[in-house]
Order: sequence, then structure tokens, then C-alpha cells
Amino acid sequence: MTDRTRPAARICPDCDGFATAAITLGGRNRHGHLRTTTVSCRACHGTGSPKRGRRW
Repeated sequence: MTDRTRPAARICPDCDGFATAAITLGGRNRHGHLRTTTVSCRACHGTGSPKRGRRW
């Protein structure tokens, strides 16, 4: 009996599926919270998987 395997998941090759990251800007604001900004992958626009119809 042969094992049925699922095809490999489509993951963005640029970010390896980690499409969004929070980066600290250094220091804290007046409320004591860290100042951060969120950055998304340029290739997949934060989805983690390549867009349909686009060649990789």
C-alpha cells in the first residue's frame, strides 16, 4: 500500500513564511512602552505565501 503524501505548502521563498516582523526603534515613549514598527515582506506583502499567477 502506498502512502499518500500532501504536496509541499507554498511558502514565500523571500521570507520563508515569516512575512511580518516587529522592529524596535530604541527607547521608550512617555507611557513606558517600547517604540516599534511593523515591516512586511516586499514579495508576498505580508501573507507568507506567494501570490497566485506570479512566478518564483
